[in-house]
Amino acid sequence: MDIRFLSSNVHKIREVEAILGPVGVHIVPAPIKIEEIQTEDVQRLVRDKVLKAFERIGRPVFVEHTGLHLPGLNGLPGGLTQIFWDRLQADSFVSLVKNLGSCLVTAKTVIGYCDSRTIHYFEGEVSGTVPDAPAGPRDFQWDCVFVPNGFSQTFAELGDKKNDISMRRKALDQFAAFLHGGK
Repeated sequence: MDIRFLSSNVHKIREVEAILGPVGVHIVPAPIKIEEIQTEDVQRLVRDKVLKAFERIGRPVFVEHTGLHLPGLNGLPGGLTQIFWDRLQADSFVSLVKNLGSCLVTAKTVIGYCDSRTIHYFEGEVSGTVPDAPAGPRDFQWDCVFVPNGFSQTFAELGDKKNDISMRRKALDQFAAFLHGGK
């Protein structure tokens, strides 16, 4: 089964292919640029993005958004994670979190799939902590500053093992079940 995925992020595309490929879903990257609304409401952001993508592509498509939610910042940055990360990067992000008094963080993925009639949502989340210093490769956004609960390494240090436990994995497993006739 071929399915279009709106993304130009090669790391995300590889992760999605690694998770969905083994269950018979072939990803067709759709690297078009969609202007995202700026909101902390991730479901609203995903809805807007998938509707714009469907309008441009004219075929069933899915989008995903993954955000960090810090209790020390009342759940921010959420839907604003990319802007937040672009401004701070790894070292400043860790410094900010150290000053919050809580290193707790939840990573949440929301997938939106539009088949022309309906938008379907699939969500996954993983709780963890922000370490005292970034660790591992810094080439995939905030993976170097997220240690999932039950682990002593960041997502970046876990490498491909991340795909077994990530929030994206949880959301994609639900999406794959839906595509194969599940609810």
